[in-house]
Amino acid sequence: MLLLKPSCECCDRDLPPESREAMICSFECTFCRNCVENVLKGRCPNCGGEFVPRPIRPPAELAANPASRERYFKPEGCAAAAAARRAS
Repeated sequence: MLLLKPSCECCDRDLPPESREAMICSFECTFCRNCVENVLKGRCPNCGGEFVPRPIRPPAELAANPASRERYFKPEGCAAAAAARRAS
């Protein structure tokens, strides 16, 4: 089952399960749309994969299968990705 992470790994912005701003890669790394477009330029700093919008879990299913509460905040990965893109 898809892990619905509660925040952006880059800026730590809250991304509730119903957020249309949440983006994920194929490994479920989770970022906000702003960081994906403006910092990461569409590539995951963890795996190099592309991003797609995270699907919204229906409320009835969310009650039985809740979102994760564990935050994955890794600003160093975003900083390195941004610096590499500026250098190229």
